[in-house]
Amino acid sequence: MAWWRKSKPGGAANDERPLETAQAAERLLRRLEWTVVRRLDGLLQGDYRTLMRGAGLDLADLREYQLHDDVRHIDWNVTARLQQPHVRVFTEDREMAAWFVLDLSRSVDFGSGTRAKREISQGFVGVLARLLTRHGNRVGALVYGTELEAVLPPRGGRPQVLQLLHRMARRAPAARGAKAQKGMTRLAELLRSAAAMMPRRSMVFVVSDFLSEPGWEKPLGHLVQRHEVVAVRLFDPLERELPDLGLVPLTDAETGEQMWVDTHDAGFRRRFARIAAEREARLREALARAGVDTLELSTDDDLVDAVVRFADMRRRRVRHGRAAAAA
Repeated sequence: MAWWRKSKPGGAANDERPLETAQAAERLLRRLEWTVVRRLDGLLQGDYRTLMRGAGLDLADLREYQLHDDVRHIDWNVTARLQQPHVRVFTEDREMAAWFVLDLSRSVDFGSGTRAKREISQGFVGVLARLLTRHGNRVGALVYGTELEAVLPPRGGRPQVLQLLHRMARRAPAARGAKAQKGMTRLAELLRSAAAMMPRRSMVFVVSDFLSEPGWEKPLGHLVQRHEVVAVRLFDPLERELPDLGLVPLTDAETGEQMWVDTHDAGFRRRFARIAAEREARLREALARAGVDTLELSTDDDLVDAVVRFADMRRRRVRHGRAAAAA
């Protein structure tokens, strides 16, 4: 696994200012700790366990009741059948490592407001990684730009979060460089790599705008079979509806293709909104069919609200898992 820590041969452009990107990662993490994590300490009321409990409790075994066992774990059906008190033995999956599968292709540089999708991605990953490592969990990451460019094995502690943010920051100059990206993002390739590099059951966050070549649904389904997967979908409101801006150039961030459109044309804006809505419906259907929880993050989202929404989603998942185990 030593190659995980080695730079790619063509990665010199990303290493021009390693000190600056390291300092930027430190500043970003400090800002997130002061402005987001401290607020979450009060809002979550110390309930961080739901962030990493997976599907809940798994029934591992049945055994005879022993002194000091919790009577709530007695299986009364088995006890009546065997005429001897038996208790259920559960295993909890809260010890799973967390992996961030990060799509940092050119399309995540887009943002119609003050923040791009890349920035909201960095903020969410930084906050969640800090919350998890602060409570003893390990986090790792796969970083994808035009290909799989870096793999961070799961580790704990604040230095690991800094390393993760540093990797994300180092990817940014490449996205603004002169070298054009060839074709669209190959999200299927990233998901297949993720499945191959995670031998043990883990919590996996796929952070992407899902603007990709088709065919990623099947690899995502395979990933779900072994891991607890959350799709963190990045988007910008302008991707759903165009305002009346007159004649403007639109550029495909990934292929570089450019065309002029007349946004003053109401018919064009309606067609754009209709096609965008159809794509939204297909994407949500594909994610639901794969069986993943989905958290949608807009470029105008508040990070505190986003993490609270995620915690609520996980809390509902835990309740559902407990109900299924009891049934």
